[in-house]
Amino acid sequence: MAAIMGARFPVFAAILALLAILVGPVAAEVEKPPPVTGIQGGGGARLAETGTIAPDFTVLDVEGHPFRLSEEISRKPVLLLFWSVFCDPCRAEMAILQKAQDRYAGGDLAVVAVAVDGEPLRQIIGGFARQEGYTFKVLVDELDAKGVWKVADAYGVAVTPTLLLLGKGGTVVLRKGGKTREDELEKAVSSLLKK
Repeated sequence: MAAIMGARFPVFAAILALLAILVGPVAAEVEKPPPVTGIQGGGGARLAETGTIAPDFTVLDVEGHPFRLSEEISRKPVLLLFWSVFCDPCRAEMAILQKAQDRYAGGDLAVVAVAVDGEPLRQIIGGFARQEGYTFKVLVDELDAKGVWKVADAYGVAVTPTLLLLGKGGTVVLRKGGKTREDELEKAVSSLLKK
């Protein structure tokens, strides 16, 4: 069994490398700052910054099941990460997310990762998530008819990884672009859950 699993990894790595070459322009698009998108209920255009209400969204997870943010944040706080399978720092961030999932799996916190690689890579994203043993929700962002990312653009995501901690009800408690220290995240989550 170990030999079979060991043989699959090089094939998976080769597929990812080929896709990185083929979809390079798509990945480069993700790293450009998106247009500023307004959030309903506000006066003027704002991004999902600390103290604002996070925009609602519905996208599919890697299994093809719909996920709606408003349903989740009506019950509990949400730890939300925007990431890409082609982003090395994102892999470290995903490991931190898994630790949060393991610690709060009893239901105090929902852990969700949104892949900004797009619908065509759903199977690769799902395969990567299974290979790494992620037990939290992994969603796949998609482009709308205008070529705008449904979730990442609404959140003003310009870099991956971008991490947000949303309080119950959807208020953005923490927003961090780039690498997040595990102790910093734990402090923010603990503080939020004590409220």
